[in-house]
Amino acid sequence: MKKTIPILVLACFSLSSFAQEKEWKAGFAKVKITPTEPVFMAGYAGRNKPFEKIAADIFAKAVALTDSKNRRAVLITTDLIGFSAAVSDPIFKKIMAETGLKRSDILLNSSHTHTGPSLTLDPAKTEKRSAEQSEKQVAYTRNLQEKIVQLAIQALAAKPQPVELSRGVGVVNFVMNRREFTEERGVILGVNPSGPVDRSVPVLKISTPGENGKLLGVVFQAACHNTTLGGSFYDITGDFAGYAQTYVEKEFPGIQAMFMIGCGGDANPYLRDNKLETSEKHGAELGMEVTRVLREGKLKPVRGPLNTAFSHAKLPLQPLLPKVAIEKMQKGRGGWRKFVAEEMSKYHEAGADPFPEFYEAPFSVWQFGKDLTLVGLSGEVVVDYVQIIECEIGPLNLWISAYCNDVYGYLPSARVLREGGYETRGLYYGVGFFKPETETVVAKAIRKLAIEAGREIPGEP
Repeated sequence: MKKTIPILVLACFSLSSFAQEKEWKAGFAKVKITPTEPVFMAGYAGRNKPFEKIAADIFAKAVALTDSKNRRAVLITTDLIGFSAAVSDPIFKKIMAETGLKRSDILLNSSHTHTGPSLTLDPAKTEKRSAEQSEKQVAYTRNLQEKIVQLAIQALAAKPQPVELSRGVGVVNFVMNRREFTEERGVILGVNPSGPVDRSVPVLKISTPGENGKLLGVVFQAACHNTTLGGSFYDITGDFAGYAQTYVEKEFPGIQAMFMIGCGGDANPYLRDNKLETSEKHGAELGMEVTRVLREGKLKPVRGPLNTAFSHAKLPLQPLLPKVAIEKMQKGRGGWRKFVAEEMSKYHEAGADPFPEFYEAPFSVWQFGKDLTLVGLSGEVVVDYVQIIECEIGPLNLWISAYCNDVYGYLPSARVLREGGYETRGLYYGVGFFKPETETVVAKAIRKLAIEAGREIPGEP
């Protein structure tokens, strides 16, 4: 009898190890997307010339995951400001056609760096760009689209390695609420130390199976505008998110580090002094915390199966402003107000199209067994949506990302709309301010997707 006990234990251990080995497989891919000739940069309207030099290369990266039921999905991250639907939709369609994936199986996130190239498919001359320069922007964008498609195909076609997934969470301290309240100007873009932010750093570890498994890749996140560097900075770089990835990859040679951005629509780095060394410092701080979590954190297993869900939600827009209000807006501070006023004025012209009543925004949920729910929000999402979604589907085993799939403008909460400020501006591809009830529409859309994907929601039968 004594001899059978260790045999049974060994048998159980072997079966457990075999199950873990077969739980996940992963394939990785990476491509440099640094512009090869001068193009205009994204993020600051005041820039009036192409970039001057390359401070650091920028990349797009992909990890393809396959669960034990051979369900596949691909996560793509990029050192870019974000993809409009006009640019991203053709990417999704081609990946689906080439790989057989469903739309829900593809998640595209951008770091929201303001020191990367501007993306456009419009070759028209603008106030600041000549027709020739606009053609260069379009050429870069089309080339980028094809690179992203091939990146996803490469990750999916790579010889998949058996892996284990585990997760932890850290904290980064440079994230600062930027909605500063003033007596004369209302809410301005500044520094608000008492304002709400999300300083968490979710970390997903991808390693070969076993207690001493080899680290292959890591996905990590911070909820902060990637804007250490301002509009007068004309060098290409991934800003702090790029430097954080580089830091982690140097600490663990041969791995692939991938950055996602959370609900940081109303957060900036602190300090934010337009110095490259400060950007590198923020990146090192974030990279060190990711490294600490990987080496010292108590990581929890992330098991399968993987279920994904995707849909568009109709986010309600406020009615067209009357002419008097538009004229007042034109006189206000900030170039964005003049732009919005001019665009709205066009709808008052005879024969103009009806003013849009809503914007169809894409949302995703990836459910990893019972261990993790990854929510992919679109737009520049303010921090309130962390609590809104936690209240809707529960706070446990939750990872909320923003700037996914379609960055159409700001996604404000009812509180932010009530208080005013830059983040209320809504759409910047097109025009329109969101209604306060938008937050409820988003919450219900995520709840529906989470249920569809298989998340167990408190109070849900």
